[in-house]
Amino acid sequence: MVRAGAANLMGIFIKNRAVILFAPETERKKMSQDNAKVVREFADEVITNGKIETASHYAWEDVVEQVSLPGQGPGLDGLKDIIRAMRTGFPDLVFSIQEQITENDKVASRFEWTGVHKGEFLGIPATGQSVRVWGIVIDRLEDGRIKDTRILMDTLGLMTQLGVLPAKS
Repeated sequence: MVRAGAANLMGIFIKNRAVILFAPETERKKMSQDNAKVVREFADEVITNGKIETASHYAWEDVVEQVSLPGQGPGLDGLKDIIRAMRTGFPDLVFSIQEQITENDKVASRFEWTGVHKGEFLGIPATGQSVRVWGIVIDRLEDGRIKDTRILMDTLGLMTQLGVLPAKS
């Protein structure tokens, strides 16, 4: 085994290629904390503050959205388009992370977003309704940027709040 310099990772070399077997616990913990910070900054800067063009600082061009919204295209451009659509429909949108759990390269974030429906969203014309939507997103990061993401969101609750679906009686 060889200790790999500044990264402080344990690994072996096979035919001039490093194969990392594991990272010491402190390195895994730091990586998890750094990844959680990237996800929080993405939520704050890109989604809440609407700085959509900075998304490439937080996600790879070929980011994969495992559960995409209707009409969402592939990659970073598709992700940016859907965030633009959300901000058009809900210009005062606030996306807040309530809780995060990290493990190695994955970050699970429980979130809530709020906003007033002032513009078209997913083909639904503005209703003026205030919404509060909860969900969970699981992001996998690679080299400090989001590589793939899976979002599970209360779309039924969103559609009910917008009046598209009837409320429970």
